[in-house]
Amino acid sequence: MAPPSTLAPAPARALAPLLVAVTALAPMAWGTTYVVTTELLPPDHPLFAALMRSLPGGLLLVLLSRRLPAGEWWWKAPVLGALNMGAFFPLLFVAAERLPGGVAATLGAVQPLVVAGLAVVVLRERPSRWRSAWSVVGVVGIGLVVLEPTARFDGAGVLAGLAGAGSMALGVTLTKRWGAPPGVGPLAYAGWQLAAGGLALLPLVALAEGVPPGIDGGAVAGYVWLGTVGGFLAYALWFRGIRRLPVTATAMLGLLSPLVAAAIGALVLGETLAAGQLAGFALALTALVAGQIDAGRFARGPRPARLRRVSAVASARDSPGTPGSRRRPARTP
Repeated sequence: MAPPSTLAPAPARALAPLLVAVTALAPMAWGTTYVVTTELLPPDHPLFAALMRSLPGGLLLVLLSRRLPAGEWWWKAPVLGALNMGAFFPLLFVAAERLPGGVAATLGAVQPLVVAGLAVVVLRERPSRWRSAWSVVGVVGIGLVVLEPTARFDGAGVLAGLAGAGSMALGVTLTKRWGAPPGVGPLAYAGWQLAAGGLALLPLVALAEGVPPGIDGGAVAGYVWLGTVGGFLAYALWFRGIRRLPVTATAMLGLLSPLVAAAIGALVLGETLAAGQLAGFALALTALVAGQIDAGRFARGPRPARLRRVSAVASARDSPGTPGSRRRPARTP
């Protein structure tokens, strides 16, 4: 019979693919942002859209969890909220309004490359050539899908898309470095950041934009969708994945966002996909899967080499008939 220590990681091995799949739901939800922004939301109000995506859901999660930050988290939560929501959301909506959805999503697809570099500097992680190479392949595949010859470019939109990708990449890296306070669940953790990002946006909306005129039922549905499915639900799953998966592998799941955006454009808006775009889909999906190959091993945590040696020695000593065994003889009553 195998020692118990060799059987312990089995449940973790079974749960690791499930954790990756559940975390992947977050960028899939974010891929709907582009069609919702262009088809449902009032134009020229990116700050208000960002506010509606962050503040209501964040306050709701704080009320439901009944947990407030403590100690150093009074400044860490606002920093993460500013990077992951307060800066990223407005830049995302600017890019979505000024660029075709596929082009805006492609700019966000460079995030895994930025995260890979930040992981070396901030997290002191050894660079993974495997994931870095597949990140580049994934960006190339996304480019084949959405950067068609007729795609139009807007300078402000391109800068906003790249700045948004950099902001969230830094937020993802710091989220991995700082983790979360013990006993704080993903819903409360997401609520802190969403509320902090929304509160930072509130004075900007009041001074620069105000409430857009003529908010109809479609706009209300769009704000609700972005605030719930694309907001606190998606971020709760995302932060849970960041805490347990390699940061670069988690960032590579972000490639699903532009893929979903392009698929919605084809299915909902009637956009056609050429042979090169279909090849890009296959290439991006291959890179996405390849980048997750060793994510399961990280999630369950490899056993330290010293612990494996100690366990093997202890098992050998306790096995009957092993040379050098020092088992104590049973006491006779």
